[in-house]
Amino acid sequence: MTTIYYESDADLGVLDGQRIAVVGYGNQGRSWALNLRDSGCAPVVCVRRDDTREQAVADGFEAHDVEAANDADIICILVPDDVIALLPLAPRPDSCVIVASGYTLGFGRLDPPGDSAMVAPRMLGPEVRLCYEEGVGFITAVGVHHDATGRALARVLAVARAIGGLRQGALALTPMQEAVLDLGVEQVLSPALTAVNNAFVQTMVEHDIPIEAIVVELVLSGEVERTYRLLREVGYAVQSEFHSPTSQYGQLSRRGRFDHLDFAATMRGLADDIASGRFADEWDAERDAGYPALNRLKEQHAGPAVREFEAELRRRLGPGVATR
Repeated sequence: MTTIYYESDADLGVLDGQRIAVVGYGNQGRSWALNLRDSGCAPVVCVRRDDTREQAVADGFEAHDVEAANDADIICILVPDDVIALLPLAPRPDSCVIVASGYTLGFGRLDPPGDSAMVAPRMLGPEVRLCYEEGVGFITAVGVHHDATGRALARVLAVARAIGGLRQGALALTPMQEAVLDLGVEQVLSPALTAVNNAFVQTMVEHDIPIEAIVVELVLSGEVERTYRLLREVGYAVQSEFHSPTSQYGQLSRRGRFDHLDFAATMRGLADDIASGRFADEWDAERDAGYPALNRLKEQHAGPAVREFEAELRRRLGPGVATR
């Protein structure tokens, strides 16, 4: 069984006297800094001279240039993975560098001389703050990549506790495990679900179902979202009883109809591409070229036409209708 850490495994006293730097003040950085402060720490924010620095100062933090983080005992790097390698950081041999994703450590894009570790919330950045304020916390993946001081795990668990990441338990994963899992959801599962959804939409349109009705069924009604919430809260077996007998029978009796399709072979190929580091090399090249492929793909799949259709549909259906 995978090791699971809880608040009782962490000692916030480990952070006493430790100078903590939060590098970046975006979705994750702001939440981490606020949570750390509310847990009794005094983090400094190290960020570029832009509107994020202005926000940090407005929130009452001491703000410095990124290079100032080099003097810290604990450095929490909370900027996008592709940017981390470009930062002017030179941590001390006795410092502890913590990232919120296993990507840079797992694929060798970051190799500080001292302790290095990962505290990866299984939660979007702004929700890290909201879950802390609500007192519920969130599940986290925690892993020590390199323990140069003998204190790496203690410091990492203390930071995880301070941001609210041990309240619901934290899974012990290596940075590579976390990176493969995280990228796998994005590159292996998501494209498969997109293909399935597209095939379903096409099939329903062929049966004369209006596209608006299909989008409502899959997204706007909130039924799928709430069903997944029930899966999280009570589990598959219990939530299945909330469906009608017709629904239960239809789902279960047709479950094997797609077993002849070899999804696994394609998924294994995509997962191997991640684990081998080929994707990381491709992403580095894309960054260095100025993100031309990313911009083209975003225009193709999430450009103005898509945004206008979605906006118009939400004006006509959903929560906003109640105000009309």
